Amino acid sequence: MEADYIVVGAGSAGCATARRLAESGASVIVIEAGTKDTAFGIKNLLELPGAVAAMLSTPQLKKLVDWGYKSVPQSAALDRVIPMTRGKVLGGSSSINGMLWVRGNRQNFDDWAADGATGWSYDDVLPAFKRMEDFEGGADEFRGEGGPVKVRYQQGLTPATQTWLDEAPKRLGVSALDDYNGKQQEGVGVVQLSAAEGRRYSAAKAYLREKPLDNLLILTKAQVTRVRIEGSRATGVEVVGADGEKQTIRATREVIVSAGVYGSPHLLMLSGIGRSGHLREHGIEVHADLPVGDNFHDHLFVPVSFRMDSALRKPTPAYFAAGFAKSRLTRKGWAAGSQFEAFGFVRSELADRLPDLQLHVLYWVYPFPNQDGEKAIRPPTNKPGLCILPTLIYPESRGTVRLASADPMAHPLLDPGYLTAGKDTEVLLDGIAKVREMMVGLGDNQGEITPGPDYAGDRETRELLPNIVHSVYHGVGTCRMGSDERAVVDPSLRVKGIDGLRVADASVMPSITGGNTNAPAIMIGERAADLILGA
Repeated sequence: MEADYIVVGAGSAGCATARRLAESGASVIVIEAGTKDTAFGIKNLLELPGAVAAMLSTPQLKKLVDWGYKSVPQSAALDRVIPMTRGKVLGGSSSINGMLWVRGNRQNFDDWAADGATGWSYDDVLPAFKRMEDFEGGADEFRGEGGPVKVRYQQGLTPATQTWLDEAPKRLGVSALDDYNGKQQEGVGVVQLSAAEGRRYSAAKAYLREKPLDNLLILTKAQVTRVRIEGSRATGVEVVGADGEKQTIRATREVIVSAGVYGSPHLLMLSGIGRSGHLREHGIEVHADLPVGDNFHDHLFVPVSFRMDSALRKPTPAYFAAGFAKSRLTRKGWAAGSQFEAFGFVRSELADRLPDLQLHVLYWVYPFPNQDGEKAIRPPTNKPGLCILPTLIYPESRGTVRLASADPMAHPLLDPGYLTAGKDTEVLLDGIAKVREMMVGLGDNQGEITPGPDYAGDRETRELLPNIVHSVYHGVGTCRMGSDERAVVDPSLRVKGIDGLRVADASVMPSITGGNTNAPAIMIGERAADLILGA
């Protein structure tokens, strides 16, 4: 079997790259280790926006569509082993995420360009952002319409969230925004979702299933174990199917690795591309000595919850079941949208040029103190409440992705290094303080549930913090793009020293974007196709 292009991974970026390459008339094979997102037993789970809460909090459901990655013990977070959720299904993490549509701050991309990623400034990437979306507000200088991903505002806000939106600008000293993806990010506004008419718009739905192409072959339940490299050129991939059968698929033009922030560095290292000493430790022949797996960083949030009847939603099985049934039939109701209703992009006391805190406003009381275990996750109350999650946007902590062994089926060692840079702790503590201050006397707030009165003081909060921080599942940076010795790929996404091989996903981000990372990951997929076809 062969094709002009092989795309490894049908996730957020991979789906976009595969589609755009196929639209050029080239033959494309996209290979996904997970199952189809329309498979029996998971289709309804993935399609219904509100089902994400039940899916990610119930181990029996989560394992159907998740890789099951976990971090190594985090030394600065009480040696916790933290889930590193990634979608193992067609559409990748875009099929299981919260659907929050955030491009990031325009300065992020200008910083990429200034740091050696030439051609990735905001003006450079804006056309791709516009081309890929069908925005409810229509096209303008900043937004696009008619693209494959439908983007809509969250509907039917709870009274608690509406009160927060009304009061937040003056209490936080920021603007009320109509569109945080437009001219200005700093401020508060209603969330935008990659969802429409009560259904999720994953990358698989948007790029692969809406308008199928005969020259685009999709393989599922097929795991790529190695990129074949002959001399200094990638010529194809080795694949193991669900039945254990092995085969080699050849690429006559290029192999594009879009296996994600963990999968892409893992596959490169298995293929002999990485730090030479580390590869030799595992008996792997070195084809290119590159800093693969370095620069791993991620967003962290902390749940701060308040008892408010006006939040309406009751986190009970009966309430969930009734909501799912209604939304499945009518495409309306709370389960037809996101549990996140509003955002704030604000500055901590340590901020420099940009807002460094993202406030996620959630109409459930979040699980507490953490969600590291294997049991089903339960919130601390069955009563309605509003949760504000101050999120560290620009972590200074850096970690690594490394091989556990040369066995391609063994999970890599994931060490995000959470809280190892002291400033990260201080920004999060400032975020908690800001949330507490602004919630005093807000609407029908009856008091803080978590962390709660026992942790009201600065010292108590600081001591608790390592046990309540959690990943937002936004890891980036492990195949860094740039022009110096820190880079794995050049600004055209070509792996340095290997012809015919590129990486296109969030792993190439030199630094993390200011907000949820799904939209930037899809943009990288769009840009990858542009770069390949323009070469």
